[in-house]
Amino acid sequence: MEGQPLRTLRMGFAVAATAAILFGACSSAATTAPAASAAAPASAAAPASAAAPASAAAVVASPAASAAASCATPDPTLTVGLVTDVGGLNDKSFNHLAYLGLQQAQCQLGATVDVIQSSEQAQYVPNLTTFAQKGDKLVIAVGFLMANAVYTVAKQYPNVKFAAIDTAPADAKGNTVNLPNVANLFFHEQESGYTVGYLAGLMEKGKIGAATSNIISYMGGLAIPPVDRYIAGYIAGAKAADPSITILGGYSQSFTDQTIGKSIGLNHISRGSTILFQVAGSSGLGYLQAAVDKGVYGIGVDADQNYVAPATIITSAIKKVDVAVFLTIQAVKNGTYKGGDNEFSLQNNATGFAPPNSVVPADIVSQVQAVADQIKSGAIVPPTTIPK
Repeated sequence: MEGQPLRTLRMGFAVAATAAILFGACSSAATTAPAASAAAPASAAAPASAAAPASAAAVVASPAASAAASCATPDPTLTVGLVTDVGGLNDKSFNHLAYLGLQQAQCQLGATVDVIQSSEQAQYVPNLTTFAQKGDKLVIAVGFLMANAVYTVAKQYPNVKFAAIDTAPADAKGNTVNLPNVANLFFHEQESGYTVGYLAGLMEKGKIGAATSNIISYMGGLAIPPVDRYIAGYIAGAKAADPSITILGGYSQSFTDQTIGKSIGLNHISRGSTILFQVAGSSGLGYLQAAVDKGVYGIGVDADQNYVAPATIITSAIKKVDVAVFLTIQAVKNGTYKGGDNEFSLQNNATGFAPPNSVVPADIVSQVQAVADQIKSGAIVPPTTIPK
């Protein structure tokens, strides 16, 4: 694995192909994703009737699917706008999954969809406002850091429905304020973290393959609740598998900086870690690159990230953002949309672990699955906070 480069998932037909694999029913649709680095023409920044504020992101695109026989008839009344966080569509995890859910809704429900990619937090309010002004049936905000932006815009447009992934509306003081026109989409990340932590603990305990030490590690992006729930579960699962395990940790303070992510990864490896778990979006890809370069193992997050380095990524902590996005759009279409908290967990198959690669012995996979079943039944309740 020495020096093996991470594979770059190019947006566009590569994403369409991924969506087709995931969602089957749209396999013949030629869907084009917005390119993360491409600047849209000024006229694309917002519809003519609702010009975006000057600080809005430059990239606004409408994924245009062909009228493939396997896709639903387009429904011009089901309009959906999605605003990414700063990680962008090329993060290979969180935002990417939200986009796949949007594509599925475009094909299977006939939704008319738009995407705006944010490059800084100051763009969240104007970007959400662009879609709300246009009168979209649903506006989706991707990420915990949009809590105040969602509150601000949803209060201003009470007749527009919103979905906030990983968060709920929060006022200027940070107080959560549930709104009837905002569906808060929350995940039990601690469940996914626990399963991959348990797998990592069994791997190092058995000294399987490159897991030759009793040290594993993690790197978060920012210390925010969804990230820390993953990490809390990871630590607890690893210690349940091997109470004597040593766990290193840190934060890159970024969801985009791959250079610092790789630097932290190399530091953890130099201190003996042989399994690295990333919870940092694109920054985490740098952390995984360190594992690739040094011939140790990595664990992905949100999506099954094995494809970025098949010999290195032994599993991923799954968070089915795509499913949550699709089901929320479907609820709008069906008239069953519900404001307030909407929970996604192992109970509805929205969390868990990705199929491990071949280096993981079958008996370990069975043990991890048994733990996942116990979490689902309530026999194991993973913690949501990191121990002091």
